Amino acid sequence: MPAYHSVFLDEPNQQLIGNFALLPLRTKTRGPAIQLPTLSPGESPITLAPDHPSYDPLDEALSLFRANTFFRNFEIKGPADRVLIYAILFISQCLNQIKPNMGRRDAEKAVSNIALDNNFSVPGDAGFPLNQAFQPPRDRNEAEVLRGYVGQMRQELGMRLLQRLYVDGEDKPSKWWLSFTKRKFMGKAL
Repeated sequence: MPAYHSVFLDEPNQQLIGNFALLPLRTKTRGPAIQLPTLSPGESPITLAPDHPSYDPLDEALSLFRANTFFRNFEIKGPADRVLIYAILFISQCLNQIKPNMGRRDAEKAVSNIALDNNFSVPGDAGFPLNQAFQPPRDRNEAEVLRGYVGQMRQELGMRLLQRLYVDGEDKPSKWWLSFTKRKFMGKAL
């Protein structure tokens, strides 16, 4: 059975830096990403369908994370798949920081520390684990835009992950999500 690929592969007019797509995001975080419309008050971000106008690559990464984590090989079919790969690796990094008995407030601190850390690697940096699959930015300006986009992605993804981990106001994280902390997607980690 093959891994699940991004539904954004056929997205028209993708802005690219290297071969990393800068896709629109539904976010309140400041950054270079194009803003998608926010959800209506009655809509749940957890059950958003892929054909919804506010569905973005972060929703996709969260919905495909558990299925794709089992794969050691992933055929990259386009720039949107690279966004999916980065998001899945970041989700794994966040889950590794959350312990089974951790309360929501402590988990928020741990995830926000990871998301707000400015010393993360982007494609082209020496410490980036998948440089063989990603092209580096052409110049310094592109590198800064990419770093801003990835930082924006990390902050929003961290918040959405916590919404799924602590469903229904529970103060313990979901054991169904934490069971994936030991798995490494493609055998890599950020």
